[in-house]
Order: sequence, then structure tokens, then C-alpha cells
Amino acid sequence: MSEPTEQQIYRNKNIWLIPFACLLAGGALTGISTNVAKYAVDNGLTPLGFLFWSITGAAIILLVVALIRKELPPFNARSLEYYFVAALVSVAAANLLLFSAIPHVGASFVALILSLPPLLTYLGALMLRMERFSTVRALGVVAALIGAGVMAVQKFSAPDTSIFWILIALCGPVLLAIGNIYRTLRWPNDTAVSALAPGMLIAAALLLGLFSMMSDFSIDIPREGLLPVGLIAVQSCVFAGQFLLLFLLQKTGGPVLLSLLGSVGAIVGVPVAIFLQGEQPPEGLFLGASLIAIGVALVTWGGVKIARVAKEDV
Repeated sequence: MSEPTEQQIYRNKNIWLIPFACLLAGGALTGISTNVAKYAVDNGLTPLGFLFWSITGAAIILLVVALIRKELPPFNARSLEYYFVAALVSVAAANLLLFSAIPHVGASFVALILSLPPLLTYLGALMLRMERFSTVRALGVVAALIGAGVMAVQKFSAPDTSIFWILIALCGPVLLAIGNIYRTLRWPNDTAVSALAPGMLIAAALLLGLFSMMSDFSIDIPREGLLPVGLIAVQSCVFAGQFLLLFLLQKTGGPVLLSLLGSVGAIVGVPVAIFLQGEQPPEGLFLGASLIAIGVALVTWGGVKIARVAKEDV
């Protein structure tokens, strides 16, 4: 066997190392983000104010990275549409709903339902004929949705539960799934990941600021002590890493690995909420989480099979 062939085999074996690392790191940051948000709201920050300043901080961090890499966000009609639509559904609206719901339904519940967007993304891609029907993946979607339904029913039947906030929390994964499909369909050609991420976050900060001006919701932060500013700084760094890794994973790993982000986030976020923040485990956690895990595994396995068949056809 010649040396170039051995080198090629080595590269093929290791081609998944970067996206797999992005998956683990990005998923962990997703789980941490929900818990930082809960802690911030418990300490006097409003969901809108905390989200606005954290997104603004993350946008500045990623803009500096783009400047260093000389990959500034493109400024044209196509890219502006991409930034603002992706920012609305993937960042501003989805995170505002989730952060607002956390004090009412708990960080552990929100972290767990973050495993649903990839499954909803698959359903949307199927309806838009972006992907062929797969029995294995369809069974996975059904299992995961039943798992989420089990947890939602348990939440609904719990005493002193706000049905309104449970529904608000469940709207978050729907918006994130819409964002996944939109970003795939409208990804600007020949645009670097480090340019798209800050552009989207800048647009999200502008949308959140505009929402604040048009409503009674304030983006002011408490001025007593350094804790609020410190939490915003931490969340800014978490957001910067989370969204940069999300774009990088979407480009290098494709939808199969991207579909596991929420699951990794749940694996990190739920134990942190229970053991470090003292939350009670959500009712139906074991059954619901098991069904969601089975669903994600089936969806991923089905995706691998589809990719393998497509590669053999080529």
C-alpha cells in the first residue's frame, strides 16, 4: 500500500474528530446556558435584559474573532435577510421564550425539551421533501414525541403548574427547528462560519432592543454589585462558543451530528439543574428521557444509513 493511500485512510478515519468535538462542546454549552439563565433570573435579572446583553456581548466577541481572521460578515441583501430571519427564529424569539419559561417550569425541563428540535427538523425536512422517508427515522420521531408528551402531561397534572408557561416552553423547540431548516436552505454561498455567526447575533441584539422599545419589557440590569454583570459576561462567552460551534457543526458534520446537539445539552443541563441548583427532577423524567434518547438514536441511525446508501450510489 502506498503512503499517499495510507495518509488518505488516516484522514478519512479522523474526518469526524472536529465535528464530534464541536458536538460535545456545543451541546455542553447549550446545557450550561439554560442553567446560567435560571440563576440570573433568580438573582434579579429579567429574561429580556439578560438575553439582550448576553447576545450583545457574544456578538462583540465573535466580531473580534472575525476581525482577527479577516472574515467580516458580508453586507448585502441576501446576507441581511439571512441574519435577521435566522436571528429571529433561532436566537431572539426562541431563547426569549425559553428563558422566560425557565423560572416557571424549571431549567431541567427546558434542557430536556431542547433535544426535540432535531426531531422536529426532520419532520419539517420530510414535509418540504428535503429528505426521503425512512421508517427507522419515523419511528424515532414518534418515540421522541411520545417521550416529550409523557413529560408534558406530567407537568400539566402537577399542582401549581402553569399550562401557559409549559406551552410557551414547548414553542421554543418548534422555532429552533424552523431555524435549522431555514439556515440549511438559505446558507449564503462561500461564506465562512466565523462571518455568519456574528452577523446573526448582531441582528438578534437589534431585534431584542427593538422589541424592548416597542413594549413594556425593560433591558435594564440591576446596578447593585458585580454579580449581574458577571453572569452576563459568562453567558456572553457561552453564547459565543455555542453559536460558533453550531454553525461549524452544521457545515462540517451535517444534519446527523447536528441532530444530537440538544441531547448532549440535556445530558449536561438536567443533572446541573438537579444537583447544583436544587431542582426537583421533572415528573416522568426516566420514561420521557428514555423515549427521547431512543428517538434521537433511531433518527441518527436512520441518517447514517441514508448517508451510507447515498455514498454507495455515488
